[in-house]
Amino acid sequence: MSVPMLQLALDNKSLKDALATTRILAKEVDVIEAGTILCCAEGMQAVRCLKSLYPERIVLADIKAADAGSILASMVYDNGADWMTVICCAPIATVKTALAEAKARTEKDGKERDVQVELTGSWTWEEAAAWKEAGIRQVVYHRGRDAQAAGQGWGAEDLEKIEKLCSMGFDLSITGGLVVEDLPFFKAFPIKVFIAGRSIRDAKDPVAAAREFKKACAAHWK
Repeated sequence: MSVPMLQLALDNKSLKDALATTRILAKEVDVIEAGTILCCAEGMQAVRCLKSLYPERIVLADIKAADAGSILASMVYDNGADWMTVICCAPIATVKTALAEAKARTEKDGKERDVQVELTGSWTWEEAAAWKEAGIRQVVYHRGRDAQAAGQGWGAEDLEKIEKLCSMGFDLSITGGLVVEDLPFFKAFPIKVFIAGRSIRDAKDPVAAAREFKKACAAHWK
C-alpha cells in the first residue's frame, strides 16, 4: 500500500493565524486545507493566498458545498484550489455539477482538480453508490468536532464503514481529532490522506509533531 499523505487542517478564524502556521509547517505536509471555519471567516482570499504561497502543495477548499455545485466549484478553482469538498447530504445533482467543473478544468489545462464527498452527519450506502456512479473517487471519513467534544472515540463501527468504503473503490481521507497514536487503528486499509489540525498546530513543537505523523505513516504503510 502507498504511504498516506498528511493534510494540515487550517480551521483558524483569521488568515493571519493560518499563515503563521503554514510558515512553520508547509514543508512538512502534502496537502494544505483551507478549513471550513477559515473559508467562512476569510472567503476565497484564503484559498487564493495559500495556493499563491505554496503552489507545490495540494490546496483543499473545505467548503462542504450543499448546493450550487458548479458555481462554488468555479469559485474555488478560479482561486487556485486543487480539491474541494461537497457535504454528504447535498443532492446528487450538486455532486455531479461540482465534479463536472473539476473535470472540465483538468481537461483544459492538465492540472488535476477533484471533488471529495465529506461524510459529516448522516448518509446511506445507496447515496455512496450514487456518488461512485457519478465518478467520485474521494470521500472524507469524518468524526465531527462536536462528537469528539462529547467523547466519541474511534470504534468497530468506524472500521466496518471504512472497510466497505474501501471495497467500493473510494480513496479515503480520515479526520476528526486525529493524534499520531490513532494511526495504527487504520493500518489494514489503503488510506489516501490523514488530516490533522490541532494535534499538529497546537503542539509544543509543531514540526516535530508533523514528522511523527509522517514517521508513523511510513512505519505502518509499506
